[in-house]
Amino acid sequence: MAKVVRSEEFKIESAEGVVVVDFFANWCAPCKMLSPIFEELGQEMEGKAKFIKVDVDQSPEIAMQYGITNIPAMVILKDGERQDMMVGFSPKAGIQEKVEQYL
Repeated sequence: MAKVVRSEEFKIESAEGVVVVDFFANWCAPCKMLSPIFEELGQEMEGKAKFIKVDVDQSPEIAMQYGITNIPAMVILKDGERQDMMVGFSPKAGIQEKVEQYL
């Protein structure tokens, strides 16, 4: 299961390699639809990319840092640097294709 992280842990988890961050909230219906796809990709791409989650209600400072105004939003980081962003629900194949561009 993808780990839900907060500020300090986020810095550590996102510092190295390719990291896909799912910005979500528990009340968000599209976020709930995306969650199983995100989890599945995290398992399938284990060892290639790390998949973590940030609850925008619990960690608004991280969401602000990345300019998150709509959720669900996924940010792809490489060695701590923002590479790409996807907003809204995306199909599994589309997410996987985006992530693979940065491996």
